[in-house]
Amino acid sequence: MLVRVAVGIILRDGAVFIALRKSSQHQGGLWEFPGGKCEPSESAEMALVRELKEECGIAVTESSFYKTISHDYGDKQVELCFYKVTAFDGEPVGSEGQEVSWVLISNLSTYQFPDANQQIVSELMAAA
Repeated sequence: MLVRVAVGIILRDGAVFIALRKSSQHQGGLWEFPGGKCEPSESAEMALVRELKEECGIAVTESSFYKTISHDYGDKQVELCFYKVTAFDGEPVGSEGQEVSWVLISNLSTYQFPDANQQIVSELMAAA
């Protein structure tokens, strides 16, 4: 089963906002860029806006499509639609009780991410 996910790379002042996945979740205990599953009837961009409001308490005002990455974890196949979020209203928080952090892009390699996120981490660091 393929799971479509909208993901926000929330950027500000050379830093990116990341969240720790709960241990009960798939790939739990690893850091991620916030986002969530796309509903069957919604576009990835609509899902991004909805999920970042629910998960982080922000209203996206400016975002641009970055890239789509497909990954097979064996037990789950994901299609991640990444968007760079460069403007938003509110201050991002862990609305669902998850640990969150603003991390300098140059320090991203010190955090453990799911395999499907590794390419994004590498590309962000290379461009920083």
